[in-house]
Amino acid sequence: MTYCVYILASKRNGTLYIGVTSDLKNRVLQHTMGMADGFTKTYKVHTLVYYECTESIESAIAREKQLKKWKRKWKLDLIEKENPVWKDLSSEL
Repeated sequence: MTYCVYILASKRNGTLYIGVTSDLKNRVLQHTMGMADGFTKTYKVHTLVYYECTESIESAIAREKQLKKWKRKWKLDLIEKENPVWKDLSSEL
């Protein structure tokens, strides 16, 4: 099984959300359709701007926790290194 850590954004340099899932395509769809109550629905954080996958749930959770502790600048730099135009990556899934 594959586990993914992902970052959603409301817009370029906007509000960010970091999560982990075993079904990235479905989870992003849930966020986009407003089916996931909470932070992403309230703040309209629906654009997939970064993700990385692993075969270990422990690694994915550890990475999620690591990214959540990062300074905002570091998160923005990570996104822009892989996705400089902040393209919605959900179409790649």
